Amino acid sequence: MASNPAVPPTFGLRLRRAESDFCPPLLLRRRVMIPCCCSGKVVPIRRIVVGSGRKCGNKGEEWRIELLKNRSHKVRVQAPPALPFASSQSLMPSRQEKFFPRCTPRNTGPQSRDTPPKRDTGIANEKDWGISLSEHVNESGVNADGSSWYRESGEDFGENGLRCRWTKMGGKSDDDSSEWKETWWEKSDWSGYKELGVEKSGRNSEGDSWWETWREVLYQDEWSNLARIERSAQKQAKSGIENAGWYENWWEKYDAKGWTEKGAHKYGRLNDQSWWEKWGEHYDGRGSVLKWTDKWAETELGTKWGDKWEEKFFAGIGSRQGETWHVSPAGERWSRTWGEEHFGNSKVHKYGKSTTGESWDIVVHEETYYEVEPHYGWADVVGDSSQLLSIQPQEKPPGVYPYPDFGSSPTPKDDRFSPP
Repeated sequence: MASNPAVPPTFGLRLRRAESDFCPPLLLRRRVMIPCCCSGKVVPIRRIVVGSGRKCGNKGEEWRIELLKNRSHKVRVQAPPALPFASSQSLMPSRQEKFFPRCTPRNTGPQSRDTPPKRDTGIANEKDWGISLSEHVNESGVNADGSSWYRESGEDFGENGLRCRWTKMGGKSDDDSSEWKETWWEKSDWSGYKELGVEKSGRNSEGDSWWETWREVLYQDEWSNLARIERSAQKQAKSGIENAGWYENWWEKYDAKGWTEKGAHKYGRLNDQSWWEKWGEHYDGRGSVLKWTDKWAETELGTKWGDKWEEKFFAGIGSRQGETWHVSPAGERWSRTWGEEHFGNSKVHKYGKSTTGESWDIVVHEETYYEVEPHYGWADVVGDSSQLLSIQPQEKPPGVYPYPDFGSSPTPKDDRFSPP
């Protein structure tokens, strides 16, 4: 059994979506060559084309966002959409406008948001959500078809001057067979913490149900004093007709010196088949890069298969390793492991073996390819977070001091209270 395991079959929720939206992740890995952007020069390390990882015009020592937004010497390579670590930027503007239209004028009911989210769309930019917080709204009504709707807004306050503005809306059909809810919010406090988010859920007459939330925050890291922006999204949908569903958790973290972390955890099921996918990437802002992925699937009959790999690089020196495997219902296991050692001198040691007896151990001359910087980094996320940055900070009253928090984690407190 010397062939690679097959890709898991297609997954659908019968929610009138394209079949490709539910295909399990393909077991692929691709790389692109990244030049250095510092001083506008390409710095070869012999034949290894890599960069230093430092962003040009970096104002990382400054906390003020205004200065950080004006960096002008950034050079980056856009990765192909099919790249395993492609940007989580969503390609959804037209689709969001179609399925999640903006609020209608006051005194008219919001249009129904009865369409589930799509799978594998990553973290949408704030402009794609069309968040528009209403002021002093408390209204409801009944449409001509008998469906009802409501829309409310409010403002809450918490410790350390925390202020939360929110707008929620929803509706349901006249026979109560379908329902949808949606909440938008923005938060800020005395420390400069800002947050923007949305949560949506619903169900339809076929029994399909879904839930999703998206959030982005800006805060000052208490250890480095650097500005940080973090974005996340969680989505899930479940079929009401068959044993099918999926779940995703995406996150992205950035700081003003180029430190970047991205990742995702995904799960899906279609009747007797299930699959999982996890991936992550980390850039330390000084040229060190770590990427990894792990995908596997199984059936109730006992068949299992998967693929995983990892790469670590710094200054053209690093390694890659991985494994592809398959287990039959009878418990027979096939696997192929492989590895690469890159020495930074155009020499690469490649080795591997499989359970069928094949093996290799060679040294070849070739260039080293890896992404020394994220193709979507700090300058990009700042440019795409205009609504988050425009949230007005709360002024601290004279003689009032924030309550000290000596916790071990620098993660911002997003659970001080939740929107309605």
